[in-house]
Amino acid sequence: MNYIGSKYSLLDFLQDTIAEVTGYKDGDSYVFADLFAGTGIVGQTYKAKGCTVIANDIQYFSYVLNKHLIENIPELLFTSDQYAASGEQSAEVTLQQRTVKANTELLTRLNDLPLAEGFIYQNYCDGSGSGRNYFTDDNGKRCDAIRMELERLYRSGEISENIYYFYLASLINSIDKYANTASVYGAFLKHVKKSAQKQFTLELFPVIPGKIGKVFNEDINMLVRHIHGDVLYLDPPYNARQYSSNYHVLETIARYDDPELTGVTGLRKEDDQKSRFCSKRTVAEVFEDLIKNADFKYIFLSYNNEGLMSLDTIAEIMSKYGEYKYFTREYKRFKADKDTNRKIAGDSTTEYLHCLIR
Repeated sequence: MNYIGSKYSLLDFLQDTIAEVTGYKDGDSYVFADLFAGTGIVGQTYKAKGCTVIANDIQYFSYVLNKHLIENIPELLFTSDQYAASGEQSAEVTLQQRTVKANTELLTRLNDLPLAEGFIYQNYCDGSGSGRNYFTDDNGKRCDAIRMELERLYRSGEISENIYYFYLASLINSIDKYANTASVYGAFLKHVKKSAQKQFTLELFPVIPGKIGKVFNEDINMLVRHIHGDVLYLDPPYNARQYSSNYHVLETIARYDDPELTGVTGLRKEDDQKSRFCSKRTVAEVFEDLIKNADFKYIFLSYNNEGLMSLDTIAEIMSKYGEYKYFTREYKRFKADKDTNRKIAGDSTTEYLHCLIR
């Protein structure tokens, strides 16, 4: 999934630095917290290493993705009979293959559902008269059909909570590939691009073997007062761009709560997810509150050189609470549109990984 600030391309840098500072190795058992989890790329990486992961994000669609990635393991997604009959159980790839095989019947059933004119079609597809063009009409209807059937199956007790989040996370991850946007949902394209013209097909999300973690959908500054662990990784917003505006369509698919929409782009009118980390006026105060109340031996903060907080401010705050150092890495800038439309200084920026040892 294209996601602003995704750390996919920086995973090696993060893992190498965290290992160097902490001395922890793959297979060591410790508690790793990823509290601005986004699409879950960092948390799932540390789950696969053997950590018990605590994940959190204020956006509900991110919560759904992480609820599956962090709390689900293959053994929870199919019956013991299916598990026993599947044969060899040693390799991770075999675990994934068995999980997919065990869920093929439900996956086929969902992909074969009759199209439905639900909330997504009515509000985000041009054929409904909404004036919005986020998905083709058929893809919007197919998304509605799957989303409504998942909710029915879960509410009726026909599928477990684990299966529900497995498939809901898979729906969010799958439908995003067919969105008629430049990359985020701040706007839709006038003409339907080639990838959005393809027929939407639900594909199952990866299942990460490991320890079952815990996922939250809370304000991070409130949550941090009630958890503790060994390594805390923080990847807050760097600028004034609110994530809720850029991913509002995925949020609505995840919640499916028939919200009141506003404006040309159909933003959710009641937006309770605005982050104080996106305001230059409040970011330093809320950041210090977070660091002061975090009960973790090691704290790592990802932040680039163009963020709302200056590097000096970060260093000053973190140094109050323990031994402070930082590491840097150049990386390619996230782009959601063409170069000709962008007024930026260059193609790359510097990522800082700030470290605090208590």
